[in-house]
Amino acid sequence: MQKLREILESYQGKREDIIPILQDIQGKYGYLPENALRELSKFTGVSESQIYGIATFYAQFRFTPKGKKHVMVCTGTACHVKGSDQIIDAIQRHLKIKEGDTTPDNEYSLEAVGCIGCCSLAPCAMINEKVISRIKPRQIKRLLPQKS
Repeated sequence: MQKLREILESYQGKREDIIPILQDIQGKYGYLPENALRELSKFTGVSESQIYGIATFYAQFRFTPKGKKHVMVCTGTACHVKGSDQIIDAIQRHLKIKEGDTTPDNEYSLEAVGCIGCCSLAPCAMINEKVISRIKPRQIKRLLPQKS
């Protein structure tokens, strides 16, 4: 809660502060913890349901922590044409999670993104900061090893 107090101290608690505060909270925690949203509601005087409404409107906000290895699969035009949907399906089956989720052990999280800027390497993904190019569904088990 100390991190949250530090964030809130730099704002006046006005309604127009909500989005920047949400961004700061996510920047510190990697997602929007429920207790932080409750405190933000108290700080701004805006109901929790309105805070959730704002946060769910924007795709940038997460309500679950990212995994240690955050997998972002490009779904832009070039990657889509080259089979990014099949890559996402293979990852979901392998990790037993849906897009937007994190594995129970917090090892992996999966996100579909609009473009990662590597169109000539399609289909591609990023695991944390590393770009993986020309992915085939059969490579998923090797790229994303799981503990037994």
